[in-house]
Amino acid sequence: MAKATYKDAGVDLDKYADAMARLPRLVSRTHSPRVMRLEGGFAGLFQLDFPGPLFARRYKSPVLIACTDGVGTKLKVASAMGVHDTVGIDLVAMSVNDAICCGAEPLFFLDYVAMPKDDPPLLERIVHGITEGCVQSDCALLGGETAILPDVYQEGDYDLAGFCVGAVDRQGIIDGSAIAPGDAVLGIASSGLHSNGFSLARKVVFEIAGLSVADHVDELGMTVGEALLTPTQIYARPVRAVLAHYKVKNVVHGIAHITGGGLHENLARILPEGVRVLIDRDRWPVPPVFSWIERLGEIEKGEMARVFNMGVGLVMVVSPYFAESIRSQLADLGLRSWVIGRAEPGQKGVAWSA
Repeated sequence: MAKATYKDAGVDLDKYADAMARLPRLVSRTHSPRVMRLEGGFAGLFQLDFPGPLFARRYKSPVLIACTDGVGTKLKVASAMGVHDTVGIDLVAMSVNDAICCGAEPLFFLDYVAMPKDDPPLLERIVHGITEGCVQSDCALLGGETAILPDVYQEGDYDLAGFCVGAVDRQGIIDGSAIAPGDAVLGIASSGLHSNGFSLARKVVFEIAGLSVADHVDELGMTVGEALLTPTQIYARPVRAVLAHYKVKNVVHGIAHITGGGLHENLARILPEGVRVLIDRDRWPVPPVFSWIERLGEIEKGEMARVFNMGVGLVMVVSPYFAESIRSQLADLGLRSWVIGRAEPGQKGVAWSA
């Protein structure tokens, strides 16, 4: 009788070792001097009390923040395309963009990759995207876990989860409590669908319209797969630049990451009692990818607004006197923005202007 091995059960330790050997080169590009080397350790080490511009100069009373998120069924599109590096950027973006909503500086990131079998080239492409997202966020990839689960995932499937830890000074926490009637609502452009609403998008595009990832869409100027896989915009550097510019003045009163639930649900989360926000739908151009999905699926506009970001990936609620100055700064950093609404007295919530 043959002796059972781990490889017989679906886990090839030799391939796993090959996969792990590919990663240090990628991970090291995200490291700063704050990351402490620990060869063969069981955890990642990150210095808080570092004699540089981080805690020594920026924070009198530092508070750590933590966020976690995934990419969802956008991974199905990546698998169909055979393109696996951009979803790593998405993974970082979803957590980092949450972290900056309280004014935090992202410090380090951890990832979790679950796969049905050992696949070193695939893991390398995924982690390459994760490190690119970390570089864009000035965030160190400090560690991660790769789980081989042959009885959980089917061939061609995998899943990703990410975890971001950041810091903010206690006095600099942005929680929306300072939002007041008269404040301006700035909508900052998204890069497309980001990483939300893909169950509906996939149903419309692939099931209802019968398209494939390779089909070219003239009105978008690209293939279906390219349009759907456009990486999520990472807002960490621009937001940090704006906050640093107004370090003394209390100018930014609230920040909301527009994900599942759209503007209505995500913006409402940061509003204090007695304040509502009125949004003017005509203040920004909706990217054609949303109009295309809406038309293909005959989706009602209200449903579109509940599911997708509709071209606004982040919202900043700011003092009206500084709105145009902030817009100018964002433009200099390559981001389009618009004054899409205002805060006014009323029952807490978000409403659309007629």
